[in-house]
Amino acid sequence: MHLQAIPAGTTLLQTPLLNKGTAFTAAERDRLGLRGLLPPHVNTMADQAARVMENFGRKTDDLERYVHLASLQDRNETLFYRLLVDHVEKLMPVVYTPTVGRACQTYGHIFRRPRGLFISLDDLDHIEECVANWPMDDVRVIVVTDGERILGLGDLGTHGMGIPVGKLSLYTALAGIHPSWCLPVTLDAGTDNQELLDDPLYIGLRRRRERGPDYDRLVDGFIAAAMRRWPGTIIQFEDFGNRNAFKLLDRWKDRIRCFNDDIQGTAAVTLAGLLSAVRMAGTRLEDSRILFLGAGEAGLGTGDLIAHALMARGVPAAEARRVSWFVDSKGLVVRSRTDLNHEKQAFAHEGPAVKTLAEAIEVVKPTAIVGVSGQTAAFTQAILDRMG
Repeated sequence: MHLQAIPAGTTLLQTPLLNKGTAFTAAERDRLGLRGLLPPHVNTMADQAARVMENFGRKTDDLERYVHLASLQDRNETLFYRLLVDHVEKLMPVVYTPTVGRACQTYGHIFRRPRGLFISLDDLDHIEECVANWPMDDVRVIVVTDGERILGLGDLGTHGMGIPVGKLSLYTALAGIHPSWCLPVTLDAGTDNQELLDDPLYIGLRRRRERGPDYDRLVDGFIAAAMRRWPGTIIQFEDFGNRNAFKLLDRWKDRIRCFNDDIQGTAAVTLAGLLSAVRMAGTRLEDSRILFLGAGEAGLGTGDLIAHALMARGVPAAEARRVSWFVDSKGLVVRSRTDLNHEKQAFAHEGPAVKTLAEAIEVVKPTAIVGVSGQTAAFTQAILDRMG
């Protein structure tokens, strides 16, 4: 669908990208076949915004507020984004984190209408058709997930679609990217979440998560089909499990425009903060000892970016990696451990295999600690006092 091809009548009112609701003027109502389909008073956008925010204020729970705003987005995107831009500090925590986590957990129960593309293992022989069915001919940003590691909540299967939808809403509200250029995608490879499999309102495949060749066919088939239709688009990998996140990024990073937000996006923001901190402290990044609580995509991605930043300054690779230390669920990541994957091995240093963050601080004596774990309340007063 091209935005130039304006539909008319009830079709226009059911097209969220173009619908203005009661803000259509008398002349527009005549030209677009809307006379009689709307109440007679013409509201300004400010009137409409006041009505939505009045109802928003009546909601007693953030999940209800999420549903309220999602329903608005499904009928009038112009008004939705006007509100999100004007009230970004108030609405962003509802549209995205933390409320989007609750929304994903209950996605099948609050589901109203589909948004984006849902491509499952049942579509392996029809992926081109699925991509062709998307109505927009100009897609510039795709956020895709397989739902295996949604925020800190784990495997939410197809219910993870709330993340691509929410992330792209922020792309529009905060970066000005037109919503017609944005495509949220969920690749349904099943789920290992038994609670979802037992839920009669779960909207995804009722089967265990595929981890073999058909998973690769699903992901590779989607990427190939998307690049054929929209060769200039950017693909953002979002909330894939560790086992696939690094693999997919390594496979595609030199072939298409893509990035992994959990590995690279978090890393860029964290590195920027560390560079500012060492500049304010009058020290150097290469002289730092940074201890990460968490050794998943975000932590290891940040460690890797720190190493690349230092190597760009001429620091040898081995020395650049020695700046970053990690504590995972089993303790300090050191060379004597035999349970480390390839990504962790790159940051395994000589040292005792202590088990806790407090013990790791005594061993490493870090100049900074960074939390990239779902573990709550880990930076206790005792930890902060010891760092100080």
